[in-house]
Amino acid sequence: MTPHYLTMLRPTQWLKNLMLFFPLFLAGQMLTPDAARRGSLLFASFCLVSSAGYIFNDLLDRQRDALHPKKSRRPIPSGEVSVSAAALYAAVLLIAGIGLALRFPWPVLLLLLSYVAVSLSYTLIFKSMILVDLFAIAAGFLIRLHAGGEVFAIPVSPWLFLTVFLLAIFLSTGKRLSETNALGDSAGDHRASLSGYPPGFLAGTMYMTGAAVLVTYTMYVVFRPRLIYTVPLCLFGLLRYIIRVTTGSSGDPTESLLKDRVLLAVSLTWAAIVVWSVYR
Repeated sequence: MTPHYLTMLRPTQWLKNLMLFFPLFLAGQMLTPDAARRGSLLFASFCLVSSAGYIFNDLLDRQRDALHPKKSRRPIPSGEVSVSAAALYAAVLLIAGIGLALRFPWPVLLLLLSYVAVSLSYTLIFKSMILVDLFAIAAGFLIRLHAGGEVFAIPVSPWLFLTVFLLAIFLSTGKRLSETNALGDSAGDHRASLSGYPPGFLAGTMYMTGAAVLVTYTMYVVFRPRLIYTVPLCLFGLLRYIIRVTTGSSGDPTESLLKDRVLLAVSLTWAAIVVWSVYR
């Protein structure tokens, strides 16, 4: 595989698929028999179909991306990979991902297909519609969460559901705000929905949903006394992300996690406290 085909997969975005393991991890069952096999298979399936969605999105946006300062360097808008080759590549990835999911019970397969439908709908329609684009992104995270709960037979807490939903809105709003700040008056030329949000709306929504995430996460852990110590970390992480966005840094969630050492340290510390609290 040439570097261009690997780049099109956007492997750093696979971090989002770790949401599949949240129900298992927080329930203290990561070490149960067969968890690794089922989890890795489901993770691979979602990575394949999500990468297919990224390529399909790049195909449709190739002309617009060619005018973007960063996206213009991607393999498709730069012309390094032809349209026909990219389309075939996406089709193979999609078929392979669905094929892997056939090993799971039908509810899991249905959730994967729902994710594919939401992803395609977002690329074709929703990403140009204000508000709908944010909720479509959140739907993708919620589908991952429930797929993980379904494959491991772990019920998803209503408070965890709300936390993931609001966190997804918070992060996607932050990303939109950082794009608007970086692109200025030309933001609408690169992403149609950006021109539809009134001044101050994205910032206000980011602050509002960030506060709501803190509340719902606190309600989730209040019944798990040992996890209450992760609430200050949650607040710190939310504030750190807000500072990144409002000071001109990228609001992309995966880029923020991988390139911001403070956010990465907070995330690893959170995971360590969960392991200490739940698995000891």
